[in-house]
Amino acid sequence: MNPAVIYDKNTLEFVTVTLEFCTLIETASQHTLYSFTDKAVKITPLLYLKAALLPDMEEPEEEDEPEHFITEDTYEAIRYRIANLLGEYDPFLETFHPDIRYSDTPIASTISENLADVYQDLGDFAALFRRENEEVMEQALYICRESFRACWGQKLLNALKALHAVRFNEELSSGEDGFLAGGEIE
Repeated sequence: MNPAVIYDKNTLEFVTVTLEFCTLIETASQHTLYSFTDKAVKITPLLYLKAALLPDMEEPEEEDEPEHFITEDTYEAIRYRIANLLGEYDPFLETFHPDIRYSDTPIASTISENLADVYQDLGDFAALFRRENEEVMEQALYICRESFRACWGQKLLNALKALHAVRFNEELSSGEDGFLAGGEIE
């Protein structure tokens, strides 16, 4: 076990941004389209940066897989709330899907599914890190870091690209707040 890794400055900053991201995702239904996309286009690149800066570490010796906290029901509720908020702006064409090179047609994806996928990994990570058991924290960090590299990092970037298109859509713009009066689309 290497406790220096879990108390590293970059790890603690990653944990902080992870908690902010999870809070945004969990409270999506309390936001307007404008406030959600505005916050999401700010937090997602920061989350990506903080994950990319996580320290290198060896795989922990723990053999048991850690507990999962984000259930399928929680995942679906999160995905649904974001999809409901984004409405017609949720779907986008996927450009980095592994099957794209074998396809003659575009592959559709949704912001809500990509963000829910990221949330699933980060929600489990945050819950394990809160346990304050250094062995569990190290294992959770390792799993999260490896999952970032293999999976959720790309999903986060895909969602960011689509969120950017919504947030800075000139057709939606009107006035100082960036969207139609009241922050909602009429």
